[in-house]
Amino acid sequence: MSISSNELLKIVIGALEDKKALDIVTLNLHQISLVTDYFVICHGNSERQVQALADEVVEQAEKAGCAVHGIEGLDSSRWVLIDLGDVVVHVFHRDDREYYNLERLWSDAEVVESV
Repeated sequence: MSISSNELLKIVIGALEDKKALDIVTLNLHQISLVTDYFVICHGNSERQVQALADEVVEQAEKAGCAVHGIEGLDSSRWVLIDLGDVVVHVFHRDDREYYNLERLWSDAEVVESV
């Protein structure tokens, strides 16, 4: 089963909201990246919450029939990257999100206001 990047984005956002992710930002990379369509960036207040957020994204994506291409950072749960192909999810610990500031690095990308 194949789902569109917009449908996958809705699933990811829903999973993050269900687990109380903080400051969810979606960047539209259609015009600037050949690698993925969207970055979803959020954070949790603890390693435990970061892990729970990442686990929920993976579970909901797999339930929808989406392949998980890779997961990095689960061992420390400070910055977890989940590669879902058309959507790449970055789940940060609060302190690490401020340090890496991906929104600034990808400032050419349009922020998606709603899905």
